[in-house]
Formats: sequence, C-alpha cells, structure tokens
Amino acid sequence: MSFIKFKDQNPIAVEKDIKDDILDGDPKQFSWLMYNGHQESIRSGIWDSTAGKFTAVMDGIVEFCHILEGGATIKTGDGNSYDVQAGDAFVMNAGLETEWTVDDYIKKHFVIISVENLPANDG
Repeated sequence: MSFIKFKDQNPIAVEKDIKDDILDGDPKQFSWLMYNGHQESIRSGIWDSTAGKFTAVMDGIVEFCHILEGGATIKTGDGNSYDVQAGDAFVMNAGLETEWTVDDYIKKHFVIISVENLPANDG
C-alpha cells in the first residue's frame, strides 16, 4: 500500500509520437507518468499539447481528464463537439473516437484504466 502525492514526484517528460494522428499544424505532446499500477491497468499523470489538430481513439481504455490549463475543442465520432477549458473534467469511454483542436495550449491530469479485465458497461 502506498500514498502517492504528485507534487512530490519527479518523472521524466516523455514526448508522445503522434505523427500518424496529426490533422493540422505541428502539435507536440508530452506526458509525465506519476502512477502505473495494478499490473499496468491503471495509469495516471500529466499530459500537455501545443497548438494543432489531431485524433485520439480510446482503444481499450477509459480515460478521466481534468483540464489544468488552456483548452480545446473535442469532436467525437458521433458528431458532437465539446469545448473544454481549465477546471473542466470529463470521461471518455472505451472505443470513443475523438478529434482535438488545440488553439494554443492544453494541459490535463489524466487517469487511464484498461478495460481489458473489466466487466462490460456502456455508461
């Protein structure tokens, strides 16, 4: 058992390879993994991105996000569009296809759960 305070962590920034996901611009994305547990089925940390347009698919994962800085417009595969900004929190379910437009910068706290070993749930 442990207690992990993010402020006390000092992870290395890892640049995400998104060249196949970029639709417009030259966004750069980094993540700082603060927690990786339960046989790597739960991960949490900080992620950011510079301006650009890119896709992301929740392939086998559910992701909780809390926007810390900046904002984005997120279009989903069902045709809906959501503006998110600092202070907003949301969940993206497994299988969701998204298109993110970041005008300037966005930074978020994330919690990702692998759904591989979880019971099916549509909600």
